[in-house]
Amino acid sequence: MLYCTDAWCRCLTLRASGWPAVVGRGKSPRVTSSAGCSLSSVLWFWAFCACGLGSGLTSTVAKAGPPHVVLIAIDDLNDWIGPLGGHPLAHTPNIDRLARRGTVFANAHCQAPLCNPSRSSLLTGLRPGSTGVYGLAPSFRTLPALARHPTLLQSLRQAGYRTELGGKIFHQAPVPQERDAEVDLWGPGFGPGKQPAAKLIPPTPMGNHPAMDWGPFPHADADKGDYQLATWACERLKLRPADRPLLLAAGFFLPHVPCHAPPAWFARLPTDDTLLPPAATLVRGELPRFSWYLHWNLPEPRLKWLREHDQWRNLCRSYLACTTFVDAQIGRLLDAIDEQGLTDNTLVVLFSDHGFHLGEKQISGKNTLWERSTRVPLMMAGPGVAAGAVCQRPVELLDVYPTLCDLCGAPAPAGLEGVSLRPWLVDANAARTRPAITTHNRGNHAVRSERWRLIAYADGSEELYDHASDPHETRNLAGLPDYAEVRAEHRRWLPQINLPPAPGSAHRVLTYDPETDLATWEGTAVSRESPIPE
Repeated sequence: MLYCTDAWCRCLTLRASGWPAVVGRGKSPRVTSSAGCSLSSVLWFWAFCACGLGSGLTSTVAKAGPPHVVLIAIDDLNDWIGPLGGHPLAHTPNIDRLARRGTVFANAHCQAPLCNPSRSSLLTGLRPGSTGVYGLAPSFRTLPALARHPTLLQSLRQAGYRTELGGKIFHQAPVPQERDAEVDLWGPGFGPGKQPAAKLIPPTPMGNHPAMDWGPFPHADADKGDYQLATWACERLKLRPADRPLLLAAGFFLPHVPCHAPPAWFARLPTDDTLLPPAATLVRGELPRFSWYLHWNLPEPRLKWLREHDQWRNLCRSYLACTTFVDAQIGRLLDAIDEQGLTDNTLVVLFSDHGFHLGEKQISGKNTLWERSTRVPLMMAGPGVAAGAVCQRPVELLDVYPTLCDLCGAPAPAGLEGVSLRPWLVDANAARTRPAITTHNRGNHAVRSERWRLIAYADGSEELYDHASDPHETRNLAGLPDYAEVRAEHRRWLPQINLPPAPGSAHRVLTYDPETDLATWEGTAVSRESPIPE
C-alpha cells in the first residue's frame, strides 16, 4: 500500500494541523524498513486512519502513488457558472458536478485581466510586476531572466510526471523546436474551429476586429476546436503511462470571442432582457479618469454601441451558449476520467485566466481592475481535497503552482510568489489574512480581501469598495475619511516590485509618466483632455 520512488516517498505522518504530510518530499527519502517507511511513520499513519480524521476527504490518503493531474483552463470565463451563481440562466451541469466533488474557491482572482500576463504568471509563479509581462506580447520565454525559469509543468515533469499539453495553456506557444523542453507531448493548438463565411454582427468600432463576432450559425459540434481538444484529451487518458503519473493540461478557447456555437446550444436560452446583467452592475459612477486608461482603445465594443446596434442581448446569449458548450466538453473529459477508473487518484484543477464584462461598467471585454475582470472560477477535486466545500477566502491563480507541487510531492522552486492552498482544501474556513492582488500594466493594482477591494492607479488615484454592502462596486469610498484606515491596511499589500514593460511589450500596454502626467496607450499619448474613445 505504501509507495516510494526517487521522486516521492509516500509515507505519511500526522502534522500538528491534523493533515498528513509527505515524508521526504524534495529530499532523500527516509527509508528504514523494507516497505520504505519508518516504523513511526507507519504507526502515525494508522493512527490517522483509525481516528477517522480523513473522513471528509474525497479519497483515502493511503492511495498508492502520486495522483494524476488534469489541469483545465478556460479562456475569458467569468462567474456565469452554476457554482458561482453569476447568472440565473447559466447552465453548467458538468462544472457543477466537479464542484460537488471538490472545493470551490468562490473568491479567486487572476494576477492580470489579460490572457498573456495572467497565464505567464500562473505558469511561472511570478507576478506581472516581477516579470514585466503586461501585454499580449512578449512571450515570457523571450526574456533572458525567464528563458530557463522552471514552469509549473516543468517542475512536475522533473518530479517524475509525464506532462502533456493541448489547447491554450500558454498564450504564445514556444517555437516547435523548443516545445520538447516544456512538456513531453505538445498536442493540438487552440482556436474557435469552423467560422462563418462572414461576420454575423455589424462592423464594430475601433477597427472592426475579426474576432468581435458572436451568434449561432450552422455547423457541427465536432467542427469546434474545443470539441476536438476534448477528444484528444480523452484519448490521452486512455494512453497514459503505466509507470508514472500523468499531468494532462487542456486549455479550452470558448467563451472567448468569437462566440459562435451550433444553433442547438442556443435553443434553451430566451431572447429577452433576462439575458442581461443586473442594472446595478452598469453603474460606472464618479470614478478616477485613469480607470478609462486601462481599456482606452480596444476592439471590444462599449455598452453604448451594443445598445445602439441591438447586440447586447445577442452577446450575452452567445456567451452563455458557448459556456454551456465548453461545459459539455469538460463533461466528456470528466466522464473519461471516471471510465478509466482514475477518479479516486486524479486531481482535477479547473480555472479561468480572467473574467469578462458583458455591459457592466459600460464596457465589454476585460482589462479592468474591478471584480468583473479579476474574479475567476477556481476549483479542485481529488485525493486530499474536501468534497462539497466552498472557500470564501481570497485566493490567487498564483497559488496554483505551489499547491500542485505540494499535493504532488514535487519540490517547489525558490522564489514562487504564491502559497499552497492545501490548508483550505482540507478546511475551507481556515483563516487567511493574505489578500488577492491583480495587476494591469505597470503600477496599477487591485487588492481584494474578503470584504474590500482597493484599486490603486499609477497616477495615485484610488477606488475602494465594500463588498459586504456593495457587491456590484457602485459606490467608491476612497475619498471618505472614515475609510482611511481600511485603505492604509490594503495599501500595505501593494506589490513593491513594479518592473517596466519587458522588451517587446505590445498590445494593450499602458505606461504613465508622473512628471508630465501623460499616459501612453499602445504608443499614443493620452492626456487629461483626450476624448474617451467610443
